[in-house]
Amino acid sequence: MLDKLDSVKQKYEDLGQIISDPEVVNDQNRWRKLVKEHASLEPIITKYKEYNAVKEDYDEVKEIIQDRSADEELKEMAKNEIKELEEQKEALEEELKMMLIPKDPNDEKNVIVEVRAGAGGDEAAIFAGDLFRMYSRFCERQGWKVEILNLSESETGGYKEVVFMVKGHEAYSLMKYESGGHRVQRVPETESSGRIHTSAATVAVLPEVDDVELEIDPNDLRVDVFRASGHGGQSVNTTDSAVRITHIPTGVVASCQDEKSQLKNKDKALKVLKARVLDQIVQKQESEIAADRKSQIGSGDRSDRIRTYNYPQGRITDHRINKTIYKLDAFMDGDIYEMIDALRTSEQAEKLKEIQD
Repeated sequence: MLDKLDSVKQKYEDLGQIISDPEVVNDQNRWRKLVKEHASLEPIITKYKEYNAVKEDYDEVKEIIQDRSADEELKEMAKNEIKELEEQKEALEEELKMMLIPKDPNDEKNVIVEVRAGAGGDEAAIFAGDLFRMYSRFCERQGWKVEILNLSESETGGYKEVVFMVKGHEAYSLMKYESGGHRVQRVPETESSGRIHTSAATVAVLPEVDDVELEIDPNDLRVDVFRASGHGGQSVNTTDSAVRITHIPTGVVASCQDEKSQLKNKDKALKVLKARVLDQIVQKQESEIAADRKSQIGSGDRSDRIRTYNYPQGRITDHRINKTIYKLDAFMDGDIYEMIDALRTSEQAEKLKEIQD
């Protein structure tokens, strides 16, 4: 651990010199990025200095205790002091271990969430609608703002697809654990025989992309406009305000028809497009770097079945950490923090293990 801390300290000092370089200062995008990285290391450097000061005191007191020529009264005082210093040192070591866990650079960002009905027909669309309500209620509890970007309603209720943005403090740090396949087991209202059906929906959680992170050439975009439609396909306005944008090199498509203004729809669709393009790039890089490696809480792949919602038993089971909660009604009403916190704790434990190995 101390070697890693020395390495972080060296990096902090190197960055301090780099951000003072006039050439770097002139490149504002690079300078801002480096300043942000430098500032992110400051808390761990401060804590490391505190640890070194305590360790120095601890070593001095220990030396007095081991010194045969030292006064007995002084030794007794040292023995009393060393217990407190040892506790301080151990506490600081634990804090430093947690601080050494690599922080996800996207944690503080807003997110774009995509919920899509999977296998199960009408019941899958209803379940997708239930998930959207669950996330909306959770966001309310966190004091976050939810903004619908695009939705496609099912004829029997629910959504074939709903795309929405969540704006709030560290939204990605909590919402990222929801990416994956969600399965529901329940008796549909339309089922007269009382037979349990299994349906599915997929959830994708993408961090909002800054312009600095991803530059897209306008020439690589095809923008189509069309008339927005509501439930059943009827027109909801008389102008071509809905926008569909295609990123030609990757084939990624995003559309928005929520606003009456074509310009606002274009802006929202572009946000979704950038998030999807960057996600595709990151997913490809990660699969190339670590094709066979998965962390304890899964790869985050949308095809992974991460959770089952069993209505007859009133339970929710997250398969990544084998955790089951028996309060389905409250969970579907947005009380999902306990599960997310368990997933986060599991991830931290796994990363801490990697640091110690």
